[in-house]
Amino acid sequence: MPPPKKASPTAAIHVFMGSDEARVKEAALLTVRQLTPPDAGDFSNDIIDGTADNSEHAGTICSNVCMALQTLPFFGGTKVVWLKYANFLGDTQTGRSQAAVDGFERILNIVESGLGSDVKFVISTSGIDKRRNAYKRISKLANIEVFDKPDTSRAGWEGPVLAMATQRARDLGITFESGALELLVQMAGDDTRQLENELIKIDLYLGERRRAGLKTVQTLVSMSRAGVLWDLGNAIGKRDLQRALDLLGTLMYQGQNAIGLLLAAIVPRVRSLLLIKDLGSRYKLNKFNYNGFCASLDGLPSSATAHLPRKKDGTGFNAYPMFLALPETGNFSLDELHAAFKACLDANVKLVTSSLDSKLVLERLLIGILARKPR
Repeated sequence: MPPPKKASPTAAIHVFMGSDEARVKEAALLTVRQLTPPDAGDFSNDIIDGTADNSEHAGTICSNVCMALQTLPFFGGTKVVWLKYANFLGDTQTGRSQAAVDGFERILNIVESGLGSDVKFVISTSGIDKRRNAYKRISKLANIEVFDKPDTSRAGWEGPVLAMATQRARDLGITFESGALELLVQMAGDDTRQLENELIKIDLYLGERRRAGLKTVQTLVSMSRAGVLWDLGNAIGKRDLQRALDLLGTLMYQGQNAIGLLLAAIVPRVRSLLLIKDLGSRYKLNKFNYNGFCASLDGLPSSATAHLPRKKDGTGFNAYPMFLALPETGNFSLDELHAAFKACLDANVKLVTSSLDSKLVLERLLIGILARKPR
């Protein structure tokens, strides 16, 4: 993951929060080390575990933080107080308790009254409830950095994650063949901790060889839930009915929602196949590399691309899923893909309005899409 920003030496309080636990932990730890004098070590710091079991425990934790902030450094010099992994600052049952609310207010009262120049305060947490007055107060006092996991349900989520993975691979000195790093991102999904672990695993595996290909990624990388969903879409693209049914069975056994599977794995791949098959039948597309493919899309008339999915920020097409679908379009005719997209709509209606078994609905859908019809 990209290194967090260095802490400002003049700031008294630093807050790291977000749903990406691994990056929050990394950023907070790095900042604590930066703020700790070189010769002091951890003995000069007060590290307080913020994982509260209940409201009473949250109140006790806050009292310990208040005491630490008001205690002079034992060895002199600078002291860092770290409220670590606080789980009672957000909109949770424990976080809404009076003990937690009052306790955090007491902490802010101490900070506002002025910490000594030799005391620094770091908070790492999954989140702070922005509706509370405490959030407005701490926003004026602290350097706040937010590390949220990407929303894999949104088009274009791969972009920021791919940028992080590219930087981390560069730091490790790893070069990926075309498509290999993109595959790694798809398999790891929104789990940046797994992405980091997989990159380290590949780094160790390569040894003196510093180039990783598709086969290396496929062999070494463990798939997250997002990766399994991607693999289901991949099986659809390859028209591998048995593989698709096996993955569907695994996901349903794990308790995945049928409508979620339809909308997150099946519909996106069918849509990408249909869009590219249709465009390819009318225009010449660069099929050899991703940048060339994007350039060929940009060169098409607006009437041909108005319906293509775009990135969340609206800066361009969400082209990567369509690029992945390019070599798979030969497995289907255009008529088959039109019928498949209509079948997805019919399956969605059945899942929402009928009492049919959801697994059976999706199995029938996959068979209808992937089974090869006799001539």
